[in-house]
Amino acid sequence: MTIDWPLAVSVGIPILTLFLGAWVQRWFEKRPVLTSYFGHVSAFKWTDNTGKKHDIFTHSVVVKNNGKRSANNVRIRHQNLPDFTVSPAEDYTVVKLPEGGSDIIIPVLVPNEEVTISYLYFPPLTWNMVNREIRSDEGFAKPVAVLLQRQYGRGFNITVGTVMIVGMIAVVYVLVWGVMRLIER
Repeated sequence: MTIDWPLAVSVGIPILTLFLGAWVQRWFEKRPVLTSYFGHVSAFKWTDNTGKKHDIFTHSVVVKNNGKRSANNVRIRHQNLPDFTVSPAEDYTVVKLPEGGSDIIIPVLVPNEEVTISYLYFPPLTWNMVNREIRSDEGFAKPVAVLLQRQYGRGFNITVGTVMIVGMIAVVYVLVWGVMRLIER
């Protein structure tokens, strides 16, 4: 079976250009990109003056605009809104929702701005009964799963990056070599 290369190229290049153009536009387009993640979830035992122990729960949610344009009317929606603080100090309003729950509304989150909302509450309320979605006028925030991770030094990172690039070059070389061998048959 022979491949009609002029036909393959004339069909393939417009399709490749379409996907490449969409990717480049999405990459360079100026728009807000909201991400959110849980900063911590903690439980404490507190002893009052009478010697009685009480459970106290805390958690925090971090909202960041990773985009190149400001996010407007960032709404952090809650099923139940316990005591909270917003850090760094930011203008916000709290709006009660008709279906129950509340929104914390931050008017503007500029590019690369990050806001942490820390909550304090008592049983029977738990962390999964507090927050719902986060959104702005431009769209929903993408929840990101984060883990604590060791940070390695610059030399180690450069070495690992170099090994990864050499490995990618080797894989591409083997793939091209294999395709060329198939074409020769």
